[in-house]
Amino acid sequence: MNESLESKINQLDVLLIKNHQFDAQLFDKLTNIQKELGILHDDRPICPFLRPHFFSRAKYEEIKSAVEELHLACESLTEAALNDSTILAEINLTEKEERMAIIDPRYKSLCVSSRFDTYLHGNDFKFLEYNAETPAGVGDQLSFQKVFEDVSEVQEFLNENAHWRPLPHIELLQSLDLAYRQTGGKKEKPNIAIVDWEGVSTYSEFEILRDHWNSEGYQTIITNPFEFEYDGKVLRSGDFEVDIFYKRVIIHEFLEHFDETHPLVKAYSDGNVCMANNFRVKIAHKKTSFGILTDEKYEYIFTAKQLELIRKHIPWTRRVKEGKTKYQDKEVDLLKLLCKERENFILKPHDDYGGHGISLGWECSESEWDEAIQNALQHCFIVQEKVGVDKIQIPTFSNHQASIETLNIDFDPYLFNGKMHGGMVRLSAKSLVNITQGGGETALVILEDF
Repeated sequence: MNESLESKINQLDVLLIKNHQFDAQLFDKLTNIQKELGILHDDRPICPFLRPHFFSRAKYEEIKSAVEELHLACESLTEAALNDSTILAEINLTEKEERMAIIDPRYKSLCVSSRFDTYLHGNDFKFLEYNAETPAGVGDQLSFQKVFEDVSEVQEFLNENAHWRPLPHIELLQSLDLAYRQTGGKKEKPNIAIVDWEGVSTYSEFEILRDHWNSEGYQTIITNPFEFEYDGKVLRSGDFEVDIFYKRVIIHEFLEHFDETHPLVKAYSDGNVCMANNFRVKIAHKKTSFGILTDEKYEYIFTAKQLELIRKHIPWTRRVKEGKTKYQDKEVDLLKLLCKERENFILKPHDDYGGHGISLGWECSESEWDEAIQNALQHCFIVQEKVGVDKIQIPTFSNHQASIETLNIDFDPYLFNGKMHGGMVRLSAKSLVNITQGGGETALVILEDF
C-alpha cells in the first residue's frame, strides 16, 4: 500500500480513538448489531473493531493471480492422486473417503467454493492451508459492512476514497447455480439445503445465507444429515425437494456416521443431486497435499508457472514419518531436523480444523516438542516451516474503552469455481490466528491505488 493511503488510514485510526475512546453507547450498539445479524462464534460477537481492514488493489490483484493458479495446481494434484495409488496413499484418505472420491461430481471445477488461509508478511504472502471442504465465513462480509454503517468516520472515509467491497455471498450463490446447471439441472431457481450438524457454532452464518438465497428466489432450508430420504429420483428433507446439497458438514465427520447407503450418497451417485463441495475435494483439502506440492519428486504434476508460485508462496511441508527428505536443497533425516530446529517448525494434524492439535515449535519446551513429535508419528501429521506474519494496528473496543491494538493478521481469499472474490480477514493477539481460538474478524475493503 502506498504511503498516502497508509497515512489516511492512520489518520482515521487517530480520529476514531479521539471521538470514541470511551463511547460505551457506540460499543454496545455495534455489539448488539452483531448479535442481531448473527455475526457470532457461539455467543461471542467476533468483530470488536471500529473499522474494516483496508487492502490495496495492487496487493489484492497480486494475491488473486497467484491463488487462482494454485487452485489449478490443486486440481492437477487431485487428478494425479486419483490415477496414482502411491500419491493417494501419501495424502492418506480413509477407505471410505477413497471410495467417495471416485464418484464423479459432474461439474467442471474441483471446488465450487474454497479458501486459502494466508499469512501476509511485508511484500510477501504465504498460503498455509487449502480449505477445500466448504469454507466458513462467506456470509460475514455483508454483515460486517452493516456494522460499520453506524461508524460515521468510516463512512466519511469511504466516501472520500475510491474503493470496492466484495460480496462473496452473491458469488457463492452464482457458483452453486452454475454447478447445478453443469450437472444437468434445469430448474430456473433450484432448491438448496444447507447441511451441517445440529448446534454448530457457525449456524448464524447459515441463517444469513438462507435469508439471502430465499430473497433471490432460491428456496433454502437449513437441516442436518439425519433428515434425508431418497426414492431413486428425488432427494428430500421432509417435504422439501433438494436440488443442491450445500455441504457444510465435514466429510470425515459425515463418514463416521454414514456410508454408501445414506440417501445423499445414493442420490449423488445417481446424478440426481448437485453436492457442493463434493467428496473429491478431500484430496486437496488434506494438509498432506501441501507435502505433495512442495516435494521435488512430484514436480512433474505441475506447470512451470505453478512450480514457481509453489516455491515462492507455499511453505516447505512434509508428512511426519521416519526417513530422509530434502530441506533447503539438502538431504536430511526428517526427525533429526525437527528435533534440532523446533523453533522453525509447526506440527498440524492432517485433517482437522479450528486450530485443534497444532503445536508451534517456537512456543514449546524441548520436552513438549518431543512429545508432539511422538504423537505426530502415531497419527497422521504434517510439519510445516514457520513463516512470518504481519502485525497491524487497529482501533479495538473492550470493557467500554477503545484503544489501538497491535494484532497478527491473516487474509484468507475465497475462490468460487476457481476465481478469487474477496476474503476473510482475521486478527488475533495469538500466534495462531483463528476464530475458534478466540480471534476476531472484520470486513474487507479494497482501496484503489490512485
